[in-house]
Amino acid sequence: MNLLIKNSRIISHDNQLTPVQIWVKDQVIHAIGEQFDEKTFDQIIDAKGQLVTQGLVDVHVHLREPGFTYKETIKTGSQAASRGGFTTICAMPNLDPVPDTVERFKQVQNSIAQDAVNHVLQYAPITKGLRSEELVDQAGLKDAGAFAFTNDGVGVQTAGIMYLAMKEAAKNKRAIVAHTEDESLLFNGVMHKGKRAEELGLPGIMSATESSQIARDLLLAEETGVHYHVCHVSSKESVRIIRQAKAAGVHVTCEVCPHHLLLADDDIKENHGYWKMNPPLRAKEDQAALIEGLLDGTIDCISTDHAPHSFAEKNQDFLKSPFGIVGSEYAFQLIYTTFVKTEVFTLEQVIQWMAINPAEIFGLPVNRLDIGDPADLAVFDIDHSYTVDEKKFLSKAENTPFIGKKLFGDTLYTLVDGKIVWQGGNQNGSLVNFR
Repeated sequence: MNLLIKNSRIISHDNQLTPVQIWVKDQVIHAIGEQFDEKTFDQIIDAKGQLVTQGLVDVHVHLREPGFTYKETIKTGSQAASRGGFTTICAMPNLDPVPDTVERFKQVQNSIAQDAVNHVLQYAPITKGLRSEELVDQAGLKDAGAFAFTNDGVGVQTAGIMYLAMKEAAKNKRAIVAHTEDESLLFNGVMHKGKRAEELGLPGIMSATESSQIARDLLLAEETGVHYHVCHVSSKESVRIIRQAKAAGVHVTCEVCPHHLLLADDDIKENHGYWKMNPPLRAKEDQAALIEGLLDGTIDCISTDHAPHSFAEKNQDFLKSPFGIVGSEYAFQLIYTTFVKTEVFTLEQVIQWMAINPAEIFGLPVNRLDIGDPADLAVFDIDHSYTVDEKKFLSKAENTPFIGKKLFGDTLYTLVDGKIVWQGGNQNGSLVNFR
């Protein structure tokens, strides 16, 4: 298959948009140039002057299969990610059953191979049943295809178990990826502990619930030499101690989510489940610290923490609703609209945080949009606006407060291994050619 993407623009190293044509052949980028003979191609995509980037990489999604397929499935979750321009996603193991044995892990892998429309990498858990009691067989799960280990959804509550897990992961050359939450400091909290929680009459979650466990883990990571990655950093204290640990030579990386960059607890309009996420929306000063952390390199990448739930579950107040927000289908668009168009971030930085860094820090293949790189590509319409419409989501879920928001950067095409897996259009995207 010879495919041509014509009339496209790519980001050059001086953050300028350069007109090019991209020739895709045998699943890779075969050539990048100004003009090719269109008669030689089996398929032609006219990008109409819009942005072409390497496919985005999301190291934090929840696909809910097996066990919670009424919320999401491998198929719908990977389709939603492709709708957002993601060609590689990494799926969390808080499933039922938890893939904590080689047999269970391989069952999930088989479902991914059958149903995923993009590249899906499956995390294995740190402990059996996601309980802080007994380690999994890391070596066996590594051999089965686990690229990293995490108990995302819950924190590892016992320091000794985390220490042993880190020692084993260092030996297996795998990362420990941590949802950091000291349950003894939760006190039944449902949103950030602050003025807005008081106004809504809701129990708060201290920032120390997150940052105190990060501090513990950083010392253990220094002791063991493991690669320690922190999920969804949300507080200024967390950013501060991670910055200090990096300066001290600890092998630590971390991620931040778009919703924590765009929103603070003051933005919560009502006591409704669409605003409930874990970690919660923090204070304005935390939001500012996250932006600063990205810009100074303390925070390595942006991930979505795509966490779908049913409408019935989320259409409740904070006390009754589960934690979680969907994000796969509009993450790049939120960041582009809010930060690139206002010149807080450059487009080159955003691609670094959403495509290159996530792959590099986990040792995944890095697509730099060079000849010979995989033809995992996305075409974004950065010139025209559209409105986030939950009726057009490919995800089964719609739990987000961003419904109705005007954004730029709608995904026109997503290609995985040179095949079109998403083809849409401004405001009227549709699923047409999944492999």
